[in-house]
Amino acid sequence: MLIPARPLIWFTVLVLLPSAVAVSWWPEFARVWLFALGGFGVLLGLDALMLVATGKPHAHRIVPHALALGVRRAVTLRIENRSRRHLRIDVYDHHPNDCEIENLPQSLNLGSNGFAETSYPIRPIERGDHQFGAIELRLGSVLGFWQRRVQAGAATTIKVYPNFAALTRFALMATDHRLSQIGILRRRRRGLGLDFQQLREYREGDAQRQIDWKATSRMNKLISREYQDERDQQILIMVDCGRRMVARDDHLSHLDHVLNAALLLGYVGLRQGDAVGLMTIAGEERYLAPRKSMAAINQMVSAVYDIQPSAQMPDFYNAAVSLMVRLRKRALVVIVSNLRDEDEETLMPAIRLLRKRHLVLVASLREAILGQALAAPIHHPEDAATHAAAADYLERRGREFKRLEAAHIPCVDVEPQGLAMAMVNRYIDLKRSGRL
Repeated sequence: MLIPARPLIWFTVLVLLPSAVAVSWWPEFARVWLFALGGFGVLLGLDALMLVATGKPHAHRIVPHALALGVRRAVTLRIENRSRRHLRIDVYDHHPNDCEIENLPQSLNLGSNGFAETSYPIRPIERGDHQFGAIELRLGSVLGFWQRRVQAGAATTIKVYPNFAALTRFALMATDHRLSQIGILRRRRRGLGLDFQQLREYREGDAQRQIDWKATSRMNKLISREYQDERDQQILIMVDCGRRMVARDDHLSHLDHVLNAALLLGYVGLRQGDAVGLMTIAGEERYLAPRKSMAAINQMVSAVYDIQPSAQMPDFYNAAVSLMVRLRKRALVVIVSNLRDEDEETLMPAIRLLRKRHLVLVASLREAILGQALAAPIHHPEDAATHAAAADYLERRGREFKRLEAAHIPCVDVEPQGLAMAMVNRYIDLKRSGRL
């Protein structure tokens, strides 16, 4: 398809139209003007014919098949000129709409039978499957009056997964025993429920009950028992995918924050020797039974990477009934949602049902804007109304968590940015207390 190039448009506006107006005032120049116009038309025709006869360039896109949400990556375009003439090419890429891009279009100058590579950054802002269309090339004509639009290259499908960078950081920190730098605290073990690991020499600070007196008498020196956290337990993360998860904080939806936290908790649980599973509620139900192998993380990512918030409200009780049928062995069930006072009707019956067999941890996101509203200075009546509304909402929300605490139900209520660390630290607390 041929389209007028910018020089032709400017020539028409600045030369042809004014000259046509001038000829209407001085008719004696009409013949000269028509002769010049005809010659210019011949030039335009020849320029267009040479452009149409030019061979179509070849284009190829290089992009990772899997991207992480919110992480900038490079897309590389390779353009090959298979004709015998020099080409000026404007390059456009039909990228997915749910991605932020920069540095497009780009202009290239290719010699005969030459090639060039160019790249631009892309940042996905929505999870799921996304598709690149063809690469659009606009070839410049010899005289520069025309551009020829051609489609080259094949469509490409990519998958955008939750941002698993935190998992990589956790693995590196765990290797160097520096977990506290990302907010995961190593707490002292207390209580029972710990597995015996080995005997070792007594160290200063060992509790007296750790001393193995039989081994001490045999070895003629103090010997202590060393324990490790219980292994082969189960974690089931119940994720609310309802309409409350549409809210956004820090450029991510609440569902994205929840999924990132679930993946990190799952990874920590697997490193602790536990089996990890996942269940979604309020929307399309997806269930992964707890598995102990590290492949469980890949399964979790594949199961939820394309799930989006639904328009439904969560029904915690029906979800609990379904889970009790599916999960027979005792587990830590982590309910992750954005709790409101109206949830009491289905939440408390669900927890009572689950506690007959499982340990329940409730993790709730709290909108960051609420804290900002309380901290904002009050200068106008509208500011006071906003402050009062936020305080009233948080007070009603707080009553729900006081009921949970009164029933001895572990819970966390944090802003989205702190959800992952809060869930992991509470899991470690529960595991080391022997309650699981």
